[in-house]
Amino acid sequence: MTRRELLVYLLAASCSRTDKPRDASPSPTVPPPPAVAALPSCGSPALYEWTFDGVPIRAAVLAPVGRNTRVPVVVALHGRGEALKGPERGALGWPNDYALTRALTRVCAPPLTVEDFEGLVTADHLAEINRELAQTPWEGLVVACPYLPDLDLRRDAEVADYGRFVAKVLLPRVARELPVIVGPSATGIDGVSLGGAVALRVGLRSPETFGAVGALQPAIDDAHIGELVELARAARAKMPKLALRLTTSTDDVYRDVTRALSSAWKAAGVTHDFAELPGPHDYRFNRGAGAYEMLMWHRRTLA
Repeated sequence: MTRRELLVYLLAASCSRTDKPRDASPSPTVPPPPAVAALPSCGSPALYEWTFDGVPIRAAVLAPVGRNTRVPVVVALHGRGEALKGPERGALGWPNDYALTRALTRVCAPPLTVEDFEGLVTADHLAEINRELAQTPWEGLVVACPYLPDLDLRRDAEVADYGRFVAKVLLPRVARELPVIVGPSATGIDGVSLGGAVALRVGLRSPETFGAVGALQPAIDDAHIGELVELARAARAKMPKLALRLTTSTDDVYRDVTRALSSAWKAAGVTHDFAELPGPHDYRFNRGAGAYEMLMWHRRTLA
């Protein structure tokens, strides 16, 4: 099946079926939460693995095990390595390969340690995060991790089709089945590498859907900068409160171009957050600094 055929299937998905959740912790059973559940709000998240009727794609969704209030939702897109693994394994990129399940468990029980970051954190940054978690305890996020095909970023139609699937199929199902706050002020999108590049394009083209758009080590090149400046300016014109973030790292292969995009946004008057963290462009970064940066920024930014 070609990428285009897969995306056609995505757009045809107007309904979905409910799958029973699989707990991300060692316990084998987790009751499916009602819209609002008066249960403990922190700890190991539940992992829901969703399929969609007639669509050869999957999504993994990490959600707090019980809430008595609703929480924001973040769409997290994986990198190209997981795209090449196919829908079933690829959708589990963030929960398993990038250890996001562990990160969501640990932010509930600070202080975080150097080991949580796989050694890729400065003492000052670690202390800052722990102060923040001590002052404002973690209240939860739902993180939806859909499989991302190996899209050709030179083909706008592929990215647009995928963006419509996220906005019109995935997020409505999250709103129906999980206790989330609905609306752009409580909805973010993010991703790493290929996922970061797609998150920028999908999020900037849909500011009516996403109130926060982030990218970790986005797989872009210099030829993309002009397009991303225009997209950001247009998105901010529609939604002046749209929050933006770019993150790179000291040994990221996309470090120079991410810096260049940040400079271009500044020159165009597009305010945004920028971070350069320790680490390479690999799984170790994703499992440590990348996962925590994504969670903490969206926690600060979303309603």
